[in-house]
Amino acid sequence: MKFRTCSIIALFAGTAVLAEPTLERGEYLVEGPAGCGNCHTPMGPQGPIMDMNLSGRLVDETPAFKAVAPNITPGGRVAAWTDDEFAKAIREGITPGGTRAIGPPMPIALYRRLSDDDVMSMVMYLRSVPAVDNDPGESVYNIPLPPAYGPPVDYVAHPEEGVTVAYGEYLAGPVAHCIECHSPMGPMGPDWMNQLGAGGFEFHGPWGTSVSANLTPHPEDGIAEWSDEELSQMITAGLAPDGTPMMPPMGYGYYSRMTEEDVAAVILYLRQIPPLPDPM
Repeated sequence: MKFRTCSIIALFAGTAVLAEPTLERGEYLVEGPAGCGNCHTPMGPQGPIMDMNLSGRLVDETPAFKAVAPNITPGGRVAAWTDDEFAKAIREGITPGGTRAIGPPMPIALYRRLSDDDVMSMVMYLRSVPAVDNDPGESVYNIPLPPAYGPPVDYVAHPEEGVTVAYGEYLAGPVAHCIECHSPMGPMGPDWMNQLGAGGFEFHGPWGTSVSANLTPHPEDGIAEWSDEELSQMITAGLAPDGTPMMPPMGYGYYSRMTEEDVAAVILYLRQIPPLPDPM
């Protein structure tokens, strides 16, 4: 897999888009909608420990696996990887040499659709952050992991940015993976085919148990009754329409850095997915 690092003309939905990887775009994605630190930054009693930003932590421990997000600063093992190897690990879930697959909860099925320019912008930014000396340990999986999550990803064009359904889908899917947490789990992972955005996924942590909300425009169970302004407040500030603080683990602090246009695109996309009731 060879990534282009020069300007390219990409085609997305029939529209020519001039794009190239940039440090600014990488910072926006990593520290904004992609919310990489939500898993990769150590947590303290008051939240993320920012002087250890992106240096890895234990994310989840279940009978099926112990998931550890690695140190992705230049102080971690990624420092020895080439840019292409780093990008392949993010987008395809394969470590250098194809020695092992990266397991859940890394949303590889969605990251496979990150554009070449965006994944290389993220690599560019991660190369620039301060190196943190931290070894969070290794993940342990008691379930089989696939040798790969699909065929090699050769090239993904950069979408045209704007307040559109298509760009909102790109942000809610490959970038911010909203539909990963807000879709019920089936036997092979999130059930996007039948219950896209219907919510119902449980999270357990120091806060207790939280359940992902129904993001479909269902008139009773979903977001139909909320205004765009109310939805924007929920996404970026973690406040329900009545002002009640919403529960973790949604990365409100990261989403607060999203541009108004990007938040509007996500909401526009969510308004048009099929309305579904809450899972039984």
